[in-house]
Amino acid sequence: MDTTTDNSATRTDSLHIVCPHCDAVNRVPATRLGQEPTCGKCQKDLFTGKPVDLSSARFLKQLERSELPVLVDFWAPWCGPCRSMAPFYEQAAQRLEPDFRVVKVNTEEAQDLAARYAIRSIPTLALFKGGREVARQPGAMDANNIVAWAQQNNRR
Repeated sequence: MDTTTDNSATRTDSLHIVCPHCDAVNRVPATRLGQEPTCGKCQKDLFTGKPVDLSSARFLKQLERSELPVLVDFWAPWCGPCRSMAPFYEQAAQRLEPDFRVVKVNTEEAQDLAARYAIRSIPTLALFKGGREVARQPGAMDANNIVAWAQQNNRR
């Protein structure tokens, strides 16, 4: 019988998840992530299978308080490649949740975030873990490539 202790399991027994509707921080057992957990404050689903549109303040709360990796699509409504990638990003969100929080940031409305993260081209995907950017990919991608890119860079 193996009596070694797996510290990674105890570290991830529960995770802080920020509600995509009311921004309340919820503590969710890791084993319940795939069981459609709901927010303790607003009672809505913590995972919708769709990207969450975030303002600057809401974006920062997701980064600072959520213990999930946050995949961000920095985009603008006038950008043709952004609009063509949007359905693929939605498909990727369905596949990546609940292991990731999948969000969108409109760089026209959140110019402070575009400047803060030096977004030079759109669309740009960025992956954040523990509040820090760990990977970035400019340019449009299809759903399979988005999922593969996010999962590969989450392992780093």
